[in-house]
Amino acid sequence: MTFSGGFDVDKDSPVKPPLSRGEDTASMREKVKLSRSEKWRILKNITTISFAFMVQFTAFQGTANLQSSINAKDGLGTVSLSAIYAAIVVSCIFIPTLVIRRLTVKWTLCLSMLCYAPYIGSQFFPRFYTLVPAGILLGLGAAPMWASKATYLTQVGQVYAKLTDQSVEAIIVRFFGFFFLAWQTAELWGNLISSLVLSSGAHGGGGSANHTFTEANLDSCGANFCVLASADNTNLERPPESEIFEISAIYLSCIVAAVIIIALFLDPLSRYGEKRRGSISASQVSGIELLAATANQLRKPNQQLLIPITVFIGMEQAFIGADFTQAYVSCALGIHQIGYVMICFGVVNAICSIIFGSVMKYIGRIPIIILGILTHGAIIVVMLFWRPHPDHPFVFYTISGLWGVGDAVWQTQINGK
Repeated sequence: MTFSGGFDVDKDSPVKPPLSRGEDTASMREKVKLSRSEKWRILKNITTISFAFMVQFTAFQGTANLQSSINAKDGLGTVSLSAIYAAIVVSCIFIPTLVIRRLTVKWTLCLSMLCYAPYIGSQFFPRFYTLVPAGILLGLGAAPMWASKATYLTQVGQVYAKLTDQSVEAIIVRFFGFFFLAWQTAELWGNLISSLVLSSGAHGGGGSANHTFTEANLDSCGANFCVLASADNTNLERPPESEIFEISAIYLSCIVAAVIIIALFLDPLSRYGEKRRGSISASQVSGIELLAATANQLRKPNQQLLIPITVFIGMEQAFIGADFTQAYVSCALGIHQIGYVMICFGVVNAICSIIFGSVMKYIGRIPIIILGILTHGAIIVVMLFWRPHPDHPFVFYTISGLWGVGDAVWQTQINGK
């Protein structure tokens, strides 16, 4: 039986390579021989790529959440994070299409994931001339990595839908849902690793009893936070180098493990017709043409209205990952508590993402978006007046969890618009 998408399905025949190399162009679809049992191999590939990203972002999320606290001097940690996202903006426009076309999806994934390693390695010697360039390299690699992931999930989803006679859209949504469920758990594992190491060491042992801080120190936390005014707050002291080295070594091992998982266990997309018409691999669109297409999109009213919302999403994620962890958690509870508080954010975010994605088809987007606006708005007002204190740790977890509720709204309703 031949599918309209260019795939031949034979119950008894194994997977066969493309019938004709000459058809491997942007204007022709590859024809690939597939057996019905291939669906199990596709599920294995989906699991592989999801697990690899979970391991990868266990390292990155854990490192990113600590940057504003452990590399607070001269704002090094915050500047390095800014460099990452500035580089991602440039990379999104010019790099993914070119790299994927040259290296294929699988090896683009491997190379892009390796770009995260120098940033983690720079934690052993954090300076502006090491951490910022490493952040730029990470940003340049992030865009092709995410583009490759999306291409892989979309194309194997199309094949799986054909093999199982199911809706293509439903299968792709299901695959992406499984992927992001695994990816969201990285927030949990990354923060758990950092908190266990910091809490078990000299810096975190015994909790706040080992720290000497005054009510005056706490007055400089929260909305009143100032790096200079908090200079004598021992909660903000950089942990011992041995603990940071231990965390960084674990995270660096995670990056290497993620690359090995992709290299060894992920089947090349060519198995399913990598250069089918419409795929990134087959696209001949240049970076300049893509930039022009993006500019053309900005003429549409709906896109213009999405811009301020998208900017807010970036700001709220930056706030919870940098400002909240430093000005509230580190300042009042100590750096060793950051991971535990952020675990609450990650878990609630993951659970709410699943709930909102399912509930949307019954109540629509508007009520969920209103919930996000009210939740984040209320928390912002509370944090303007609340003075964090170590005697009320539950408040930190409550704020972190509620912020995860709001973030889940934007992730599911706006990014999926």
